[in-house]
Amino acid sequence: MKMFKNFLLLTSILISFSKGITAQTTAYDFQGVDCNGNNVHLFSDLDAGQAIVLFFYMPNCGTCPPIAQNIQSMANKINAVCPDLVKGYAYPYQNSTTCTYSASWVTDNALDLYIPMDSGAYQVAYYGGFGMPTVVLLGGSNHDVMWSTQNFVDSDTTVMRNLIYSISCLGVNETKMDASIQSIYPNPAATNCMVEFNLRNEETISIQIVDLSGKILVRKEEFKGFNGSNKVDLDVSTLVTGSYLVRLTNGEFSVTEKLNILK
Repeated sequence: MKMFKNFLLLTSILISFSKGITAQTTAYDFQGVDCNGNNVHLFSDLDAGQAIVLFFYMPNCGTCPPIAQNIQSMANKINAVCPDLVKGYAYPYQNSTTCTYSASWVTDNALDLYIPMDSGAYQVAYYGGFGMPTVVLLGGSNHDVMWSTQNFVDSDTTVMRNLIYSISCLGVNETKMDASIQSIYPNPAATNCMVEFNLRNEETISIQIVDLSGKILVRKEEFKGFNGSNKVDLDVSTLVTGSYLVRLTNGEFSVTEKLNILK
């Protein structure tokens, strides 16, 4: 029955494309167990403020792994600034590829960003992808399809990066300021935490705690930071259990570090 439904959807979208119908604008939800045996739920990822890359590949496709690695490199740079912001799923384009193959495809090509999945035919059809690889970028509280392509070029990583920053970790420039957050303690925190950071130059800065969508929840207004080690105590008593980002910014550039709240 599942294969039959997949066939009907694929046929329907092929007919739609022949009539010039536009692609989907809302993500198709999935949940269950990935090929590593872990529970996954797409809409939970998006609701948590993550940007999701869906990478649909064809087994034995020589051009697919280098493109996946290119996207991974871009995502790793973003995750270094905004931890855990970008997540990827790797899907074979059809339902006959086993989980064993999908998991080995990810591992053998050093694609740590991507969670291996199987049975991708339904989603390939849903997103209108028939050229391989098909790349889809999802994000936002409305579960938007932000961008997709079947003809990936290197400059597309810049397009993807800008779209990701537009929905999450707002205001963060990929180029870090001349500073570093040395430690946050305790972490997890419940009522207060101490942020220790190092500045290479004296400058006016502010410290913010933001959720994974970029919303500022706690703010230490602008103050003069000194060359060398600095410490600031933050009241986090109003935050609920979850993951957040501590952001140190001079108004133009920022550095971030992950903070967990446990009540």
